[in-house]
Amino acid sequence: MNSFRNIIKKSVTGAYRSLLTKSVQERLGYPKKTKLLIIHADDLGLCKTENNATIKALEKGMVNSSSIMVPCRGFKEAAEWGRNHPETDLGLHLTLTSEWNAYKWGPVLPADEVKTLVSDVGFFLPDKAGMVKKASDHDIEKEARSQIRAILDAGLDLTHIDSHMFVAFAPRVMDIYRKLGKEFRVPVMLTGDIPVKHLFSKEIITLEKLYYAKVQDFNTGLDKFYSNVLNSIKPGLNCILIHVAFDNEEMKEFTGTTTGFGSAWRQADFDFFTSDECRKLLDENNIRLITWREVRDKLLR
Repeated sequence: MNSFRNIIKKSVTGAYRSLLTKSVQERLGYPKKTKLLIIHADDLGLCKTENNATIKALEKGMVNSSSIMVPCRGFKEAAEWGRNHPETDLGLHLTLTSEWNAYKWGPVLPADEVKTLVSDVGFFLPDKAGMVKKASDHDIEKEARSQIRAILDAGLDLTHIDSHMFVAFAPRVMDIYRKLGKEFRVPVMLTGDIPVKHLFSKEIITLEKLYYAKVQDFNTGLDKFYSNVLNSIKPGLNCILIHVAFDNEEMKEFTGTTTGFGSAWRQADFDFFTSDECRKLLDENNIRLITWREVRDKLLR
């Protein structure tokens, strides 16, 4: 049954896209066969080492976009750097979960104002399923607005919205996510896998492909995984999600020996996307880097 539904969904999605007079890359002013890519570092603002590595990757490497976790301890430092580098592509990493046992965070708003989002001790719940099950639409939207407002009040030029642990891809959250993107006139990160009802809107911009590594990719080598990605990118708007930090005591303090998105993983992401090999593969595959700001300004403003 699920296979049949997926076939129908792909047919409807394909039919919708075929109705568009131009591809996303053509709407952005590029030839139809252009391979566009956003190399996006999640989790800016998480902590100091995440900030340091992300900033260095933005300044010296191939990373050209990032998004900030407002509720976390590194937010003020990240925001200060962003104000001093207004050309940088910075969005909101909408954060409604707190997954690490040794480092917890909660809402920007007082916990008693968004009670359905927090645990008994005032922190976000550790997983998306638990959050969605407990949270009210009212509290989700109220906290999301507060995080957007914190970005704007910090003097940052909000270029897009995406979400921590893909919480925005939960059906109820998706409606709020889209609503806020439309209201603030910024793109929200979406793929063609979203429910069909969301596709039939002129402000919807979906990625051709969203790439992100999984545990098995880390186990077999992230450099191999990312090289394969860059060698396989197709024309259209694509995005690679990474998490960069230095493999040091601060990161090990709360990630411990965890494999998934742990300290060693984040160092490996940093190493590849600041490497000569990455730059070479981008050139060899005729990949053009693009930012969410360009998408926002050309298609939504």
